[in-house]
Amino acid sequence: MTATFLLLEGYSNFILACLLEPLRMLHERYGDDMTWRIVTADDRQVRSSSGLVLSPTHRLAEIDGQEMLIIISSNGFREHTSAENLRLVRALVRQSDVVVGADAGAWLLAATGVLDDATAAVHWSVASEFAETFPQVKISDARFVMEGKFWSCGGASAGLDLVRAFIAERFGASKAFAILSMFTHEAGGPSEGRNMRPALTDGTGGKLDGALSLMIGTIETPLPLDELASRARMSPRTLNRLFRSELGVSPKHYYRSLRLHRAQELAETTSLGLRDIALRCGYGSASSLCKAFRKLYGHPIRKSWEMEQ
Repeated sequence: MTATFLLLEGYSNFILACLLEPLRMLHERYGDDMTWRIVTADDRQVRSSSGLVLSPTHRLAEIDGQEMLIIISSNGFREHTSAENLRLVRALVRQSDVVVGADAGAWLLAATGVLDDATAAVHWSVASEFAETFPQVKISDARFVMEGKFWSCGGASAGLDLVRAFIAERFGASKAFAILSMFTHEAGGPSEGRNMRPALTDGTGGKLDGALSLMIGTIETPLPLDELASRARMSPRTLNRLFRSELGVSPKHYYRSLRLHRAQELAETTSLGLRDIALRCGYGSASSLCKAFRKLYGHPIRKSWEMEQ
């Protein structure tokens, strides 16, 4: 799948990161077919709201269609509705399966007329002005909107929520949860009293707090699922039902994914040998770790040196 990011002058680096980095991790961690490219309205460098300059990765003439078009318009969004930009956006919209307006991106989309009688989310600071300027577009007070072809979100955290929902729908809830945990948990371990997982967004998410915290705190010495359920004050049947409804996988699968995700993080960011990594992630040997990792991810754990025994 290809996502094309159209950046307008004054775009937000924060929102770009919140939308792009989870897609990058989806590709790198799981090997899913997810690619991205950056384009600008005139094929020139574009300056962000913080003054950072970014060069496009592709020229507009090279773009012949994309499954997802993401338009990021932030500072200067009112000036982005030039005749040239509107023609460009209309052309890109015709080539796209899904179109996302991020931050004030929905403003540019609305100016083209493609959002007439549709629902959109925009940054809270421009919502009132948006409603006055485009009365034919319904403003949602939700953090993001995913309706039909046109999606939208406001600020950075809303963008992160939107991309989480997209990954969950397209690639699975467990992948979405694991990926977003890399960006939303606090530093430090459970022994310091910190919550290391992102908040779950639906009504049953709170019931999993105890079980998830226990899993995170026992990566090195995994608990039998019966004991995990008992400590989380629920039956094994309830534990299994909540995991499948909330994350789309069994507790066993998620527990294993959590441990292997930690193993790869250690392999990439530390000088520990695979034997030590295995022990820190609840595996008795490097070979058992490698076997489990390859079975789940389809490729060997990423380390340049040979596996230690």
